[in-house]
Amino acid sequence: MRKIYPLFIFLYTFVLQAQPTMGLLSYEPEKTYEGYNLIYPHNQPNVYLFNNCGEVVHVWEDSIDIRPGNTAYLQPDGRLVKAKRPNVVVNDRIWAGGGGATVEIRDWENNLEWSFTLNNDTARLHHDIEVLPNGNILMIAWELKTVEEAIEAGRDTALLQDSELWADFILEVSPALDSIIWEWHVWDHMIQDYDSTKANYGVVADHPQLFNLNFVRDGTANWMHSNAIAFNADLNQIVVSSPFLSEIYIIDHSTTRSQAASHVGGLSGRGGDLMYRWGNPQAYGQGTADDQRSFFQHDVHWLEQFVAPSHPQYGKLALFNNEFAEGSYSQISVIQPPWDMYSWAYTLENGKWGPANYDLNFGHPDTLKMYSSGLSSVQLLSNNNYLICSGRDGYSFELTPDQEVVWEYKTPLRGGNCATQGDTLIANENQTFRIKRYPVDYAAFEGRDLTPLFYLELNPDSTFCDMILPVGEVGRYQDLQIYPNPASTQLNISWKTSAAVDVRIFDLQSRLMKTLHRSSAQDVIDVSDMAPGLYLVKIGNGPIQKLVVTR
Repeated sequence: MRKIYPLFIFLYTFVLQAQPTMGLLSYEPEKTYEGYNLIYPHNQPNVYLFNNCGEVVHVWEDSIDIRPGNTAYLQPDGRLVKAKRPNVVVNDRIWAGGGGATVEIRDWENNLEWSFTLNNDTARLHHDIEVLPNGNILMIAWELKTVEEAIEAGRDTALLQDSELWADFILEVSPALDSIIWEWHVWDHMIQDYDSTKANYGVVADHPQLFNLNFVRDGTANWMHSNAIAFNADLNQIVVSSPFLSEIYIIDHSTTRSQAASHVGGLSGRGGDLMYRWGNPQAYGQGTADDQRSFFQHDVHWLEQFVAPSHPQYGKLALFNNEFAEGSYSQISVIQPPWDMYSWAYTLENGKWGPANYDLNFGHPDTLKMYSSGLSSVQLLSNNNYLICSGRDGYSFELTPDQEVVWEYKTPLRGGNCATQGDTLIANENQTFRIKRYPVDYAAFEGRDLTPLFYLELNPDSTFCDMILPVGEVGRYQDLQIYPNPASTQLNISWKTSAAVDVRIFDLQSRLMKTLHRSSAQDVIDVSDMAPGLYLVKIGNGPIQKLVVTR
C-alpha cells in the first residue's frame, strides 16, 4: 500500500470526514490495522475484498439471481467458502430472514469446487457456517416439526400460531467425503413443564442443560433463529447464538453422532446437552429480567483468530449486543466464561451460569452512530483495535482501545446497486451482515495480484488514497468522463487531449469484453449486447480504469 506522509494525514482526513457520504469516510493509516476487508452485502450476489483505502482488489461474482445466505470466509489457501440462496423465495416451504440454501467452495479465480444444498419442505440452511481446521463445515439449519409433533413434545398449543415449529440443528459436512458426518439437534435436548402427559416433562429450573420448549419470544414457527456459529479448536466446542431467546450456547463437539443425540458421552460427559448458556437465565427458570445481559445478539465467537494465546482477550467470547439499549444504541460485549479445565465443565453458581457482568462493554464514542436491530459483527485485530460493523446501516469502523475511531467505511450500495458518492444512504439500503479483515501477510494473499481494481461506489472520491489515478497519468487524460453510469445501450467516453489510445472493457474476472481505438474528442462503445453487471473500463496500457455498471 502507498505510504501516506504524516504531514498530509490531518488534511486528508479532514476532507474525507467533511465530504464523503459512502465508501471510505475516514482513515488514519498509522493507527489502523493494515489488511484487506471482506464483505458480502445483502440484496446482491457478489463477495468483495477491498483494501483500507476502499478500493476493491478482488471479486467473487455470482449470478444476478443469487443472494447471500449469509456469510463468506476466505481460507488460508485462497479459497472462498460462502453461503447463498436464490433471490426468489416465494414458493419455498421454509423461509424467514437469514434463510440460506447452498454452501459453496470456490477457488481464488471463482471456479466452483464443491457445493452442498439443503432447502426443501422439511429443512433449510440459514444464517451462518463455520469452517473447521480439518476442512469440514458446520452449518446451521431449520427442521420443520408439524403441529402434532410439537404438541407431543410438550409445546403449549397457544404458542403454535403458525401451526408448525422450526427447530434448529447443526450439520457437519465433509467436502472431501461429500457427506454429512455429524449432527446435533435441539429437538433431542428439551424440557417442558406445560403438560405432564407429554414428552420432556420436568422442572425447567433443575435442568439448565436443556431447552425449555415453551420459552419463546413469540409463537411463530421460527423459534430460535440461530444466527451465528463458531468453533474452539483448543476445546473442541461449538458456540451458537439465538437472538430470539437472547442466549448463547456451548455444546460438546467431541461426541459421536449418536452421543450428540443423547445426554451422555464426549469429553464433557453430557452428550449433546448444553455445556454452557449465557445471556438470559430466565430461559431456564433462573433469575429475572434484571439478570439479562444479552439482547438480540449477533456474531458470537471466541476471540482467538489473528491473536496469540498470550493475548489477554484470547479465549473470551465476544458478541454484538444489538438491542443493548433497545431502539437507541448497540454495544460490543466481551465475557469470560467460567471454564474449569480440570472438571472439563463450565461451573454453575446458585443454579446459573455466569458471569453476572461483562468483561468489556463498549461501543462507538458517538453512541447513536452504532445501532443495528439485526445483523452486525465485531472482530478483535492483533493491534488490539476492534473492527465493528453496524449492519443495518452498512457502517463499519475500526476502534482503538482508547475509543478512537481510526477508520470508517459505509457500504456504497443501495438495494444491491452501486450508489453514487455524495448521495445519502439510509438504514437498510446497504445492509451488510458482517465485515472481516485479513492481515496483509495472510497466507491466502501470497502470490496473488491485489492491484486495486475499482471503487465500489460510482463517482468515487479518490483524493485520499490516490491509487487509481497516480501522479503522472492524470495529465494525460484530463477531465476523463465515462457516462452514463449505469449504462443500458452505450457508453460515451471523452477527455480533453486527442491522443489515440485503446479503450478496453473487462469483466471482473479480467476477461476482455470490448475494445475501442479512440482517436476523436468523443467516442461511443455499444454495450447493448453485454449482460447486466459490473465491468472495468481501462484506458491505454496504464493504470487508468473506471468501474461501470450495465443494466
